[in-house]
Amino acid sequence: MADLEALYRDVVLDHNRRPRNFRRLAAPCGCTDGVNPLCGDRLMVCLRIEDETVTEAAFEGSGCAISMASASMMTEAVTGRSRAEALSLADTVGAMLRGREGSALQGELLALSAVSAYPSRVKCALLAWEALRAGLTDGAARVSTEAQGRTSEGRPAEQRQARDGH
Repeated sequence: MADLEALYRDVVLDHNRRPRNFRRLAAPCGCTDGVNPLCGDRLMVCLRIEDETVTEAAFEGSGCAISMASASMMTEAVTGRSRAEALSLADTVGAMLRGREGSALQGELLALSAVSAYPSRVKCALLAWEALRAGLTDGAARVSTEAQGRTSEGRPAEQRQARDGH
């Protein structure tokens, strides 16, 4: 467990200090704003998808070290994956962050499993992944970690979350 905590600290600090793909994406296929009002995290995740493959992912915004690191790690992890693979990875990461699984993940993403020990920080780590999920599925313009968020169709976020099992 001490090794996982050390990996967590190292990875989160590295991605927070030097976030990957932290930029405005030229000509994205779509962007989803994500907000975590409890922590103050605000991210915009943008994707370029060609032939059902995520060819580029980037993000902008501000937030705590965990949300920024998770967004950075997400953009690296999904680039080059099919839409289905990216959604599956988002499901796996979401389950891991909620303490349900994690052994399927390797490398830097495994470090995020340590967040599950800090329930108040899980939403910080989930924000980018929920924005990714919305961008890949229903094209929501905005997601929130709290019930007051709205999807692009104007449905309350809790309806989207109930539909997705979150």
